[in-house]
Amino acid sequence: MFKRLIVKIGINTFTIMKAFKLTGIAIAVAVCGVILSSFFFGPRLAVKHFTFPYKQAGLTERQAAAHLLNRFTYGATPGQIDAVVNMGLEKWFEQQLNANMPDDSLNRMLDQYDALKLTNTEIAAIYPRNGAVARMAVKDGVINKDSVNKAIDKKEYRSQLATYMVQKGYKPEQELMRQFINQKILRATYTNNQLQEVLTDFWFNHFNVSITKNQCAEFIPNYERDVIRPNVLGKFDQLLLATAKSPAMLYYLDLVSSVGPNAGNAKMSRAKQYRQQTIMADSTSPQAKFLKQAQKAKKAQGLNENYAREVMELHTLGVDGGYTQADVTQAARVLTGWTVYPMNNGYANPLKKTVDNAGEDKLAQRGFVHDGDFLFTPNRHDTGEKLVLGKRFSNNGYQEGVDLLEMLAHNPSTAKFITKKLAVRFVNDAPPQTLLNKMAQSFTEHDGDIKQVLITMASSPEFWSAQSLREKTKSPFELAISSVRALHATIKQPYQLYAWITKMGQKMYFYQAPTGFPDKGQYWINTGALLNRMNFGLALATQRIPGITFDLAALNNHHEPESTQAALLTYGKLIMPERNLDQTVKFLTPMLNDPNLVNKVGAAASQATPAQAMNMAPAEDMMNTADGNKQKFKGNNIKKLGNMDYAMLTSKGNNSMLSQVVGVIIGSPEYQRR
Repeated sequence: MFKRLIVKIGINTFTIMKAFKLTGIAIAVAVCGVILSSFFFGPRLAVKHFTFPYKQAGLTERQAAAHLLNRFTYGATPGQIDAVVNMGLEKWFEQQLNANMPDDSLNRMLDQYDALKLTNTEIAAIYPRNGAVARMAVKDGVINKDSVNKAIDKKEYRSQLATYMVQKGYKPEQELMRQFINQKILRATYTNNQLQEVLTDFWFNHFNVSITKNQCAEFIPNYERDVIRPNVLGKFDQLLLATAKSPAMLYYLDLVSSVGPNAGNAKMSRAKQYRQQTIMADSTSPQAKFLKQAQKAKKAQGLNENYAREVMELHTLGVDGGYTQADVTQAARVLTGWTVYPMNNGYANPLKKTVDNAGEDKLAQRGFVHDGDFLFTPNRHDTGEKLVLGKRFSNNGYQEGVDLLEMLAHNPSTAKFITKKLAVRFVNDAPPQTLLNKMAQSFTEHDGDIKQVLITMASSPEFWSAQSLREKTKSPFELAISSVRALHATIKQPYQLYAWITKMGQKMYFYQAPTGFPDKGQYWINTGALLNRMNFGLALATQRIPGITFDLAALNNHHEPESTQAALLTYGKLIMPERNLDQTVKFLTPMLNDPNLVNKVGAAASQATPAQAMNMAPAEDMMNTADGNKQKFKGNNIKKLGNMDYAMLTSKGNNSMLSQVVGVIIGSPEYQRR
């Protein structure tokens, strides 16, 4: 079906895929971000002097600047290549490593999102999950428990819950997520500290948690804000420990409920042990049966290996890192007792009585460790001896887990695994072993300081080789952000852009697997994806995406091109600077001869892939058309159109020649490369 639809707009699958081949693109990896670390946390290390060997690779200074911007930012803005050249490439890179550029205008944009400043405890109190709201409404007598999810009048039931939420000062969880997603769009587009934001995206994907798991969803905004972003320029072991102690990760990989089979035995008094033994001597007594049931329930709660497995396979050592299933089980035992400090609305409430009885001032005396939202509780910890990767751990409480993570962070397999992910993200899909060896050595020598690893990488000839230039494929998020940056756009409704990113196949924060989004270009690029990307380019350039505005004429100093061909050449160089565009111009020219290109692409896209319903967006944030009139679509036709498709087909937009030229440039195979 996709082939037929592409033919409708004068393109066929073979032609598009051939265009990728002609321009030399191997459908590359689209990784969601990149990694970095610095010496701001812990002992400060001096940045060694470095130079970039781009001249040996035959690159001009401007071409080298373009390569840096393609790799370490979300795309160049107009005039940024000149700015980098004037500053000096190495100085610009060091500035990005320091990540201390002022972001006053961005911060003013973010001020409107009040939820982004709340603590996890405040979020849990203000944005309860839907199920929690219903339970509280039942408890307060607002609704009958028999009507929960069974009400005959669904509208009235929802109205009662909505009224109850207003009276109690609660807000819908969808509003929290909308603010969170909006800030991601704005930060990526406008921050001057581009590398830090790219790293935030990469590390989040590396230590992935998902909104789809309701228990951890509300903690994800602070996970990114307080755990990921502040640590992306720190050492790897610090980031690893911070993620392990986050409520988002504790819930996502079930460490919050993991209990050792002999938890707390060492703390049990001899008198209590004797009483239990006496009771169990008569196995037929009611007391013995009760004790046996309690022990059985405790055992059923049991050990959970999810986090232990993923921290080895995905976070540190890698799947071939030399560990065994026995190591996973033993590591899970080491990490028992790591949980979430009790909050409002049911979060870790089973522990609330224990914490209250102990008293905040006496928690440490009893072996508890309270650090923000994290709690280590000794009565859940396995006190027996454990053996992980040849290292023994024995009855040392919270410190056992810290020592385990430190051991994993400094393992040689971790150095190889992490630095290869760096190389794949920055260099190409199959980085040469010579580069990998240098980066792993740097990781080890600098105690996991990723800043030094990146300097080693960027100073290496492999980074500047012909095999590295434009050999990455943009993810939908990278495509959307690079496009609005290239057009110097003003974004008033960020959620509109997120809806398009979702349509192109990347629903941010919703990827369910702990692997994070795959780093293979084939995952992003196929026939349908190419059509959606062309459709996005045209929708953006013709200003059919509400809330995003720009001035195309201003990009060329208000000089109007004399012809379509002239516009293609001029704006191709503006949007894709320092590239050889001969093949791209040859490929795009026939498309621009069709005066109805925009409508054909839009119609094809609406038939192929109706936009996904963005159920978390409030009404005022959904796609609205310029004329707001849907009556021209009769019967079931309107149901077949997603909000984005409808907006594109009915919006007045701007169908000028220049808009269509810019649209096909953004949708072109060459622009998908970075």
